[in-house]
Amino acid sequence: MASSLGRLSGSRFWSTALGCGSPRPRAWPPGPATGRFCGTPLGGPGSGGARGLGYGPGTGGAGVGGGARRAPWLVAGLAAGLAGVAAASLQHLARAEMVPRTEGVSGVRERADELALRCSSFMAQPVTALSELRARQGDMKTQMELLIMETQAQVCQALAQLDRGANFSVDRWERKEGGGGISCVLQDGHVFEKAGVSISVVHGTLSEEAAKQMRNRGKVFKTKNGQLAFSAMGVSSVIHPKNPHAPTFHFNYRYFEVEEADGSKQWWFGGGCDLTPTYLNQEDAVHFHKTLKDACDQHDPSLYPKFKKWCDDYFIIKHRGERRGIGGIFFDDLDSPSKEDVFHFVQSCARAVVPSYIPLVQKHCNDPFTPQEKQWQQLRRGRWEYMHAPSKNSKEAEILEVLHHPKDWVH
Repeated sequence: MASSLGRLSGSRFWSTALGCGSPRPRAWPPGPATGRFCGTPLGGPGSGGARGLGYGPGTGGAGVGGGARRAPWLVAGLAAGLAGVAAASLQHLARAEMVPRTEGVSGVRERADELALRCSSFMAQPVTALSELRARQGDMKTQMELLIMETQAQVCQALAQLDRGANFSVDRWERKEGGGGISCVLQDGHVFEKAGVSISVVHGTLSEEAAKQMRNRGKVFKTKNGQLAFSAMGVSSVIHPKNPHAPTFHFNYRYFEVEEADGSKQWWFGGGCDLTPTYLNQEDAVHFHKTLKDACDQHDPSLYPKFKKWCDDYFIIKHRGERRGIGGIFFDDLDSPSKEDVFHFVQSCARAVVPSYIPLVQKHCNDPFTPQEKQWQQLRRGRWEYMHAPSKNSKEAEILEVLHHPKDWVH
């Protein structure tokens, strides 16, 4: 664990080594939720195509953070680790990339207006200036930033719509070394106690400690005077419903790029999502895992079982022998067969967030519950009663059995 990207990408690295600047909060949404972004229904279908995805030797992984001074509970979730990206938006990007070099002034203006229109649906303007995004529309950093911005917006819209139009506080922060982020937090809503969806887009020079941790994970870099330029971006979320029969949810997807002394670049993707119910519901577990499997199967049928096991093995409380929840998928150091192939896989996973989770909250947010069930939910979240053991054959014991012995939910 000490050499994992979980440490590298967690609150210590992202809030201390990288740092962040002053927030500029605002409220969202500005008007009634419509249920659509860029003309595409929430939870649209994923993309297909890539085959033979591979990953390197690392085993760590957590979200790109940066908001430690504003939402500690969310940063903790980021260190431990978006929904669907609007298909129409991604088609816009493809069309923009195919505009011939001989286009006239009107064509350039159309592309600029198209990007501005896409960005108008985000929770805030992108971290990177629009002029820079326009100048490098085909670059992976641009594609990934647009993906995480769209994912953040779509997830926040779905949550706000479910929570009867609740407002998100939008906190935009800047990092003096380069880049920044946008944290969106909903607290004390009708349905959600706390829900946060945060993005970070940062760049600069890796500290010696960070470079050492990467080397410990098998990364070998060519440095100049010990310096390594990097870019990193990701979206992370922790969502806690009020009703103990509605599950907690985490997700995180990220991209990392290092430029070596000779100008060559190393890159990789990481991320995943997992479900943490207070009480076990078999139908919910099957729905959640099947949605993730369908997203993975579009690219390679071997990916879901591989990444499901990785999730089960990674999110574990070792001294208790318990998993954090009923699992999901997790991967890191994904760097083959190509950037575009892996990006499309991550895109499909992001598109699976809303359809995998939102129906479960809709199903249970109005379920009746007892004070004892609420207490069990709070106990599981806070672990404030030492060595609490529920009675045998109880609903509380049922979830603990699954946490100790992960199940195959889709076969």
